[in-house]
Amino acid sequence: MASEKDTYKTVTAPSEEILFKEKGSKFYGYAFPVTSEEEIGEALEVLRKQHYGARHHCYAWQLGSRYEQYRVNDDGEPTNSAGAPIYGQIQAFDLTNVLVVVVRYFGGTKLGVGGLIQAYKTAAKMALDSSRKVKRTIDQLFIVQCDYPEMNSVMRILKSEKLKIVDQKMELKCSFKISVRERDAEIVFQKLNNLHKVSIKRE
Repeated sequence: MASEKDTYKTVTAPSEEILFKEKGSKFYGYAFPVTSEEEIGEALEVLRKQHYGARHHCYAWQLGSRYEQYRVNDDGEPTNSAGAPIYGQIQAFDLTNVLVVVVRYFGGTKLGVGGLIQAYKTAAKMALDSSRKVKRTIDQLFIVQCDYPEMNSVMRILKSEKLKIVDQKMELKCSFKISVRERDAEIVFQKLNNLHKVSIKRE
């Protein structure tokens, strides 16, 4: 898990295809940024079509800014010889919202469970090594509303705290949707809540 409680690490874009060879077998490794099981299914479907002749499409994934969901799949390989070592690399890189797939073309020589574990681990590591990774913060969203005379006071706080305005509406009242890093959320909430004629609520 990420060292700071309100941050997580993920990949920013699909990795380049990598190839690892072992005793005639070919292992193609891929890493994808994902945020839902639906996206995971779509990525797997694309690879199954791309590698329709492969015997195994093994994978592991982890989802959630707090690393709360994960799954491994050996896809016909001996139990815990493929999905688990792939997931081990996701953990080693401390990543979430990521899918790692290793596609195997059997080369005619059996590798044994130990050989398979090492091959899937290596292909997963190579895929993650080639990925662009980023640390992101876990944020809270607030809706801030005020009349026009109070807008300058609100904007001063938003600027001093370097807060991101996600959306804003200027109608009868000024309305801002702001994104605040979790560790700063309570302080920002109190500062804005203390302003005269300014309302703030969590979204």
